[in-house]
Amino acid sequence: MTDDSTDDSTEGAADGADSAADGTADGADGAADGTAGPPGRRPAGELEAQVLAALWAADRPLTPQQVQPAITADLARTTVATILARLHEKGTLARTRAGRAFAYTPTVQDADGLAARRMRTELERGRDRSTVLARFVSDLSDEDERLLRGLLGEQA
Repeated sequence: MTDDSTDDSTEGAADGADSAADGTADGADGAADGTAGPPGRRPAGELEAQVLAALWAADRPLTPQQVQPAITADLARTTVATILARLHEKGTLARTRAGRAFAYTPTVQDADGLAARRMRTELERGRDRSTVLARFVSDLSDEDERLLRGLLGEQA
């Protein structure tokens, strides 16, 4: 029997929920480029994106039961709870007890903050930070390179 007031359950498929916060996807959740895998599947990360959008729009922490009606996907509460728990494990959400459930709040302000976190995570995964950064910068467009130099306080 499932208790709808807790969020500890890992029942239900998260349908690509692993990928939005860390930029990865496995074969079961869709292609690494964010496109849908088999017909009828959602693009990788779509559910996480919907959950994050609902949390960013809220002016307070939300429980899975409160997030569920705020997203367009028709998901079981346990699936929403699983997505929230995975985002929490990745550090994208903070959670606090709200009775017997958890209430979640984003640890990043918006989609741009999430993208910046992904970039930093990838940098930290590299064995040689200097090489990773050099290769990243070498692939930037001239406009992006000027922007980066400006942000770092250098003359273009």
